[in-house]
Amino acid sequence: MSAIAGVLQLNEGYPVREDGEILMHELKQFRADCAHSWHDEQVYLGCHAQWVTAESVNERLPIYDAEGGIVLTADAVIDNRDELFDRLGIHSSIRGEIRDSELILLAYRKWKENAPRYLVGDFAFVIWDRKQEILFGARDLFGNRTLYYHHHQHQRFAFCTTMAPLLALPHTTNTLHQQWLAEFMAIPVMFESSDLTSTVYRNIGQLPPAHTFTLSRGKLSLTPYQLERATETLKLGSNGEYEEAFRDLFERVVRSKMRTYRKVGATLSGGLDSGAVVSFAARNLRENGKPLYTYSYIPEQDFADWTASGRIANETPFIQATINHVGNIADHYLDLPGKSPLSEVDDWLNVLEMPYKYFENSFWIKGIFERAEEQGIGVLLTGARGNHTISWGPAVHYYALLLKQLRWIKLYREIGLYSQHRGIRRKKLISIIGGQLLHFSAKGSLINSDPTMPQLIHPEFARKTKVYERLQGHDSSLGGFMSRDASQARRSHLHNLAIANMGGTKGTKLSLRYGVTERDPTCDPRIVQFCLSVPVEQYVQDGVDRALIRRSTEGYLPDKVRLNQRIRGVQGADWVHRMLPSWPSFVEELQELCRDARVSELLNIREIKAALSQIGKTPRPEQAFQPAVRFLMRSLIIYRFMKKIV
Repeated sequence: MSAIAGVLQLNEGYPVREDGEILMHELKQFRADCAHSWHDEQVYLGCHAQWVTAESVNERLPIYDAEGGIVLTADAVIDNRDELFDRLGIHSSIRGEIRDSELILLAYRKWKENAPRYLVGDFAFVIWDRKQEILFGARDLFGNRTLYYHHHQHQRFAFCTTMAPLLALPHTTNTLHQQWLAEFMAIPVMFESSDLTSTVYRNIGQLPPAHTFTLSRGKLSLTPYQLERATETLKLGSNGEYEEAFRDLFERVVRSKMRTYRKVGATLSGGLDSGAVVSFAARNLRENGKPLYTYSYIPEQDFADWTASGRIANETPFIQATINHVGNIADHYLDLPGKSPLSEVDDWLNVLEMPYKYFENSFWIKGIFERAEEQGIGVLLTGARGNHTISWGPAVHYYALLLKQLRWIKLYREIGLYSQHRGIRRKKLISIIGGQLLHFSAKGSLINSDPTMPQLIHPEFARKTKVYERLQGHDSSLGGFMSRDASQARRSHLHNLAIANMGGTKGTKLSLRYGVTERDPTCDPRIVQFCLSVPVEQYVQDGVDRALIRRSTEGYLPDKVRLNQRIRGVQGADWVHRMLPSWPSFVEELQELCRDARVSELLNIREIKAALSQIGKTPRPEQAFQPAVRFLMRSLIIYRFMKKIV
């Protein structure tokens, strides 16, 4: 993928070309296949391009459509090309020559500001409409590509894929956005801020996922959009028809995500989501005489698995079962000796340009991208969000629905079968189902989402920013993904733009650093719409949870993986084990934090000291997911970030 940048003059005589060249110069830190720009007296547009698809090779962006008076710069891979060709009336003889950027341009000429509603893919693009004197931009539905901006009302509007180039412009500063930081610290879960237009820097905004922006006569407006399709309940005649419909769509989606002239890779665990992606991808590549490269994280050799019964930290037996069954795979196992969340903090802060919370897996995510870069991977497939789409199907939730509907006979049969499959006594299972039913209407809360986690924000800073009052006002719109009702939580999770934004930030910036584009077929809009339209009865059947994916992958995945309902992988269980050699220096830095006046009014020093005292001299590896240990690591990440900018 690419990085785009540009400047629009808001005050006659403002030097847009000079600022545009600053932006493009700052992007030189990333590898590029080419870099070009276009400008006139009002606008500068640039593209620092990384070629991914065969069609993008030798593409020159920005492009200028003289007839329409339109200039486009784009960071985009469009997946529904065939559909767009038909809608736009493009003759079959020239379809192979059309680049994705040209499709966006044609879509804008036909549908103007509604164009993003017809596009499926990963994209951020900006168009200068010279005739209308409008700057228009859009970000894809799930925010897989980022777009930041700086708006100085009397001078300029500047945008870029990353934040650092914008901070390098004259008259911009890296002033901390205290409200953003307050929310980041006050929210215990993997969530950044309730304000999707804000960033950690006060002078830098961002376009949220599924939004467009229009800048006309100095006035900036942001507008949400949805795809032009409606989700309705899918009614088919048999299980087999649902399975066939899923396979046909998933095969098409996976194939569209693999468009690259380079090698194709995939992350692979021992579960259903990544296994399904790998199986469909490897089959498709076999037809073209190419292998699929897989990358699997495994713990260090001296790690003793402390996880509970029914959990496993090293998923190698299930991974190998998938590889042996699927074939056409060049597999790689990464134990990354000497790497830990602590060793990678500074690099992650440089990549993300902001603090982060998902440290437990940070070192192996980065390790996979590094290995993929070494091996010339262009596209890295993942199944990261499959739990809410293709492999959704919580049995207890469904059984609570049956209980609520008084469907006693079906419930009795399902409980008996599920009890056998999972090895859970009926009496215990009935108790769990009853508890689920009691909490059907329970609402999630951003503030109390993890009451066991110590409060990271200093109480006085919380009062000053009124962060808790602000978050309570957003609970209804953003806290739905924590609902006890699994159906509501699923729908809210998939529609939650803050969750999408977090994943897109990571994916975009890792792709720029390593030249490897991460793509997730399990969160393609077509898959999301299909999965939300499937009746709940297809997801839990005959005592089997995640039933649709298990049935649909018969022959695609080994039964050891496909029918496994008793063992689940636990990734990142060895992070404390990995940090033990550097634990004394970790504690020393936290003690330094407690003495540092730069953060003493922001971070909750009292809780940090209490957590250090609670853990003692050295933690045990099995404390990896205990709140106090995780709390300390989050504190250090924020401290390191603050030292970079203060």
